[in-house]
Amino acid sequence: MKWRVLALVLCLCGSGPSNAQERPTLLPDAPRPQPGIIVGTVIDVNNDPVPGATVVLQGPALSPSRSIMSNENGFFQFTDVDPGTYQVTVGAEGFANWASPAIIVRPGQYAILTGSKLHIAEALTTITVASPSASQKEVAAQQLKVEEQQRIFGFIPNFLVQYDGNAAPLTAKMKFQLAAKVAFDPVTLVGVGVFAAANQAGNTPNYRQGLIGYSERYGAAYANGFTDIMIGGALLPSLLHQDPRYYYQGTGTNKSRALHALTSPFVCKGDNGLWQPNYSTMGGDLAAAALSNAYYPASNRGVGLFLSQFFIDTGQRAAANVAQEFILRRLTKAKNPK
Repeated sequence: MKWRVLALVLCLCGSGPSNAQERPTLLPDAPRPQPGIIVGTVIDVNNDPVPGATVVLQGPALSPSRSIMSNENGFFQFTDVDPGTYQVTVGAEGFANWASPAIIVRPGQYAILTGSKLHIAEALTTITVASPSASQKEVAAQQLKVEEQQRIFGFIPNFLVQYDGNAAPLTAKMKFQLAAKVAFDPVTLVGVGVFAAANQAGNTPNYRQGLIGYSERYGAAYANGFTDIMIGGALLPSLLHQDPRYYYQGTGTNKSRALHALTSPFVCKGDNGLWQPNYSTMGGDLAAAALSNAYYPASNRGVGLFLSQFFIDTGQRAAANVAQEFILRRLTKAKNPK
């Protein structure tokens, strides 16, 4: 009987009201959704990788934004990306910025950004025109500022190349300015010195050896280049209203691009925008070859010197333009004009 009474008392105590505060029931934290990954490759308009590009990932739920650099193959990867909506922007020296469309990342998704190809538009010759009424002269002046800063590897002059197929024509003053920029650039002067040293080692032309002979070879090499660039790149283009610059093609088949480069010493764009025989470049090469007979040693002078100089200059120009078309574009850097 006393056990029944005890049980009844315990029941009554347990079922009765309590003044003690009830403890809340704790629910376990919801598991974090599995993060995703965003990958891609930064390339230029020629489908060549762009290393060292700044790639930024941003989105409403991401603060601050995340930033990485593309590797030597242009590849980049964002790991541990929470599900959500994002945008990727890309910037690189010498190129315009690129922005992706909205990217929706789902839990555990491996997102490849638009075929892993981020086309960054060329910006070496992108000009901001203040108003639609700006004259061609003003546009050409802006383009000239960009061209005067184009350098291979950031230091070798690459001024006489136009990467915009619709560039404005240069004035006569601009043509002389651009030619002088090439002729008097410190890297040009050093390059002539290296070429003269090679001629000294090969004992050509038939100057003496020693410091005096080296000075003579330096003067001859510089005179060749100076007369060629000033006559073929400034004087004749001004008189004949032709453009002395090489116009980079950049598109089409390799065959068409190679043909464009190889024929450029013989075909140029006129100031009227039409393609025409390149009398300026051919005339400059012929004039420089003819004038070399005035300062080369007597034993080197003659028709042979004239023809060899002309064909060497023309051949070197064609080879340089092939290199421009397939190699040097990606190695050329330019700072934005101030």
